[in-house]
Amino acid sequence: MDEPDGLPPEDEPALIHGAISSLSRGQLVVHSARDDYLDLVGSLYDDGYRVCMDLTGVDYLMHMERQLPPGVRAERFEVVVNLLSTEARRRIRVRAQVPGADLTIPSIFHLHPTTEAMERETYDMFGIVFTGHPDLSRILMPDDWEGHPLRKDFGVGRIPVQFKGAPPAR
Repeated sequence: MDEPDGLPPEDEPALIHGAISSLSRGQLVVHSARDDYLDLVGSLYDDGYRVCMDLTGVDYLMHMERQLPPGVRAERFEVVVNLLSTEARRRIRVRAQVPGADLTIPSIFHLHPTTEAMERETYDMFGIVFTGHPDLSRILMPDDWEGHPLRKDFGVGRIPVQFKGAPPAR
């Protein structure tokens, strides 16, 4: 059962606003269903988690059998958000699974405007589309770049490097 501030007792991770929680290296982690992601982040905002420290994506192509709490279904991609409550001096991590067949998740820009660039970077590098984002466009790669470089199946190119004064390659 949730305590008044929406957090379980420290020694007993449980449901937080209906989402499964766990501890990872001493930090509280909330595993959100993609459909509940926006509501969960909004509820955490209401609980005082008003600062988004980081938002990124992860491609688990080679680690689909990773350990997750019971009830959380592993997907290829994951969006990870680190939130901070300066008043309570607490951090919380939100992890939302995103299936490779439907790379969409709601934007949290309207709650945390600092995520504008972070969501664009995650889109650019992983191809995860943040629905409702005000300007979801490339931010690191050229506009005509094909693909998303941090995906585990992205082909690694080879660019020959020449050093001044070095003998020619054989």
